[in-house]
Amino acid sequence: MQKRKIEITAEFFPPKTEEGARQILRTANAIKNFPLDFVSITYGAGGSSRERTIEYGELLREIFNFDVMPHLTCVGHSVDELRGIISGYRQKGFNRVMALRGDPPRNEPNFKPHPNGLAYASELIHLIKSEFPEMKIACAGYPEKHPEATSAESDLQNLKHKVDLGADMVITQLFFDNSSFFDFVNKCRKTGIEKPIHAGIMPALSLKQASNFCSMCGSKLPAKLEEMLKSANSNEEEEAKIGLEWAKKQIAELLEREVEGIHLYILNRPKSAIELMDFLFAKK
Repeated sequence: MQKRKIEITAEFFPPKTEEGARQILRTANAIKNFPLDFVSITYGAGGSSRERTIEYGELLREIFNFDVMPHLTCVGHSVDELRGIISGYRQKGFNRVMALRGDPPRNEPNFKPHPNGLAYASELIHLIKSEFPEMKIACAGYPEKHPEATSAESDLQNLKHKVDLGADMVITQLFFDNSSFFDFVNKCRKTGIEKPIHAGIMPALSLKQASNFCSMCGSKLPAKLEEMLKSANSNEEEEAKIGLEWAKKQIAELLEREVEGIHLYILNRPKSAIELMDFLFAKK
């Protein structure tokens, strides 16, 4: 029996500095020969950050021949501005978009929609699907619950709403315990969510990095992984080695269970990206 195709994708973020610009290009060059199904590039609301998403999205496509999915958030935008951004994506040749509500600015504890904007990712998905039906839309899923959700059940119903409105796939937030992902997928299917669900994997390259990401997105750092990272005594090379080996074990199990997709949060770091992809495609 032939194995089902597992999509492999990766995520970049637009640079903020000249060194960051060199870093994203080095990473893209390092992984350009891996047969990725597409790559995404994250989005910062407003101003030059938004422009960098478009600029580097184009570079990733034109120089390195990636199929690129830019992100888009509701933060700081009116509906007309969002409509214009999506139209710009289409004119630039992008046929995919990751539709997100977005996080509030760091100096604002709570999300506040633009007075003429949208409050939820579901509304953004509806806007895209109704006015740009040819666009393929990805949305976010949270195996360990969105940090702002009142319950796992309400979070699941919100995800179903996004899919019902037109999301074509779900890409999950990072997780370090595969059992939480498998449980999440089972609950999605029981709820009637039938679209592909891609597992979001990020290597814990240091205890500080992993802890920071977990506090931001509501993911849990397993006690065993935390202990192992602590045992490295802040040795960066040893921490990265531990984190990469943990991620490889996650990937091996995900491939064995024939998940629909694996989305690598590579953090614009070429060395760890290459190591994970070498492992992943050798196993695949």
